[in-house]
Amino acid sequence: MPSMIRLDPLDAQILLALDDEPDAALLAVAKRLGVSRNTVHARLRRMEAEGLFLGFSQRVSLTTLGHPLIAFISLQIDQALSESAEAALVEIPEVVEIHATTGDADLLVTVAAQDADDLYRITNAIVRTPGVARSSTAVSLSQPLPRRTRSLIARLATP
Repeated sequence: MPSMIRLDPLDAQILLALDDEPDAALLAVAKRLGVSRNTVHARLRRMEAEGLFLGFSQRVSLTTLGHPLIAFISLQIDQALSESAEAALVEIPEVVEIHATTGDADLLVTVAAQDADDLYRITNAIVRTPGVARSSTAVSLSQPLPRRTRSLIARLATP
């Protein structure tokens, strides 16, 4: 589970400044916020050390990687094999995200495919995974709102 770091308003303001201008020098961010460069540097290092930042690869669009078709596969898992099933699913490169869930499904798996034929191949590989008892697939037709965090950071930036 991600770090439970608590951000204060200045941390959030630093993040928003870097969201506005990702290549900004620390000195420019410091001047914009009216704090020292060392303050900005120390806070960014703390946030990085505490696991706040996701890997750079998570900023790359799946479409640009040749996988424009996104699908969500709900899986019911044999509970005795859940750990090995999860480990096997992680080994499928097109599986880009897995969530353990409540409700009818045990896992919600996000996959990225090249096209419908590729999705069929991936789905078959997932269904053949030992421990997978049942699956249900929903294809994403569009993404009206990509994953966002800016609105939550902005709320924190206001003391």
